[in-house]
Amino acid sequence: MSTENLDISRRRLLGTVGAAGATGLMLGAAGGAAAHAAAAGPAGAALASVGSTAVPFRGAHQAGILQPLQARGHLVAFDLVPGAGRKEATALMRRWSAVAERLMAGEPLGTGDTGVALDAGPSSLTVTFGFGASFFDRTGLVARRPEELDPLPAFSSDRLDPRRSGGDLWVQIGADDALVAFHALRAVQKEAGGAARVRWQMNGFNRSPGATAHPMTARNLMGQVDGSRNPKPSEPDFDERVFVPAGGEQPWMAGGSYAVVRRIRMLLDDWEKVPLKQQERVIGRRKSDGAPLTGGGETAAIDLDRTGPDGKLVVPDNAHARISAPEQNGGAAMLRRPFSYHDGFGADGEPDAGLLFIAWQADPRRGFVPVQRKLDRGDALSPFIRHEASGLFAVPGGPGAGEYVGQRLLEA
Repeated sequence: MSTENLDISRRRLLGTVGAAGATGLMLGAAGGAAAHAAAAGPAGAALASVGSTAVPFRGAHQAGILQPLQARGHLVAFDLVPGAGRKEATALMRRWSAVAERLMAGEPLGTGDTGVALDAGPSSLTVTFGFGASFFDRTGLVARRPEELDPLPAFSSDRLDPRRSGGDLWVQIGADDALVAFHALRAVQKEAGGAARVRWQMNGFNRSPGATAHPMTARNLMGQVDGSRNPKPSEPDFDERVFVPAGGEQPWMAGGSYAVVRRIRMLLDDWEKVPLKQQERVIGRRKSDGAPLTGGGETAAIDLDRTGPDGKLVVPDNAHARISAPEQNGGAAMLRRPFSYHDGFGADGEPDAGLLFIAWQADPRRGFVPVQRKLDRGDALSPFIRHEASGLFAVPGGPGAGEYVGQRLLEA
């Protein structure tokens, strides 16, 4: 991404992201994006602003990290097939990168294109690629596996399904149009060919651009404003928290980031029985606008020491906002950019719904892990959520001119 485009992406993000924060379930990032100027479509007709927006494939960082939340998303993990190694992985990343670049530009794939996205523009499509710890064993690149990919510790709220966790390769697809997103998912799956097979796949959604009167922080399926304390690109330590600096032990990760991916089921039937005031005490924020219970607007600092007339803390000692606050966790923070999901209803009538948590950080050992450990010990939100799947992936920096994603790893 050019410096100009990166600055534009960051300015767009600034309009909808709150102050610096940590993790837990309040994971959302920006809740919408400002409209963009209309552009000419393939047939010369003007595309709506949602369809006309294109995100650059090349740049210092991969697309899909700094962009505002997208309306539709697909997460998919692949395992290399038995016998496939570095050679096959290299060819696969070349194919995937070529397809992603064309699709993100709104170009058809030519012969063999399914036609699913005909008549649509790029619709802010992003395709992001990452490598799991097992990838390095499969390709003989163990010496280049970063220490940051060490397995996440077990947490008491984990109910992890190994069939929906991990993976050699991970792809995140996001777009503001459902058909454009599905078209990209299908293209990525087809291009895997005989080199890799799908391990798991999940579908998510957020509000569509323009659904609210003005850009705002998203709400999750609990109805909470979600993402008020996300790090802001204007903060001087934003890059330090989110992106891997140059000069590290693994040079191929310069400009990259580590994605923690968790499928977090929300026990909505239980949550919706809780009175509003108690819900707000569980979170530590007002449900109406996301403002802290200690007053001010959504982005106001939380006064963790404030007490009410009864002498009790206004924000309870086990409130989610208190436990996950950066000042309670040595400044730990990460950029959360999730999707909500709904996979139908169980035999008992309860919704299988929640959050596809995606958190970006320069080092999960200093971001996700310490905060989640603290949440695991006493978060008031824990009885209403369940972590059902997990993954950790190294996402290299964006490709330069003539490069494919991962080239600096696979050809170094």
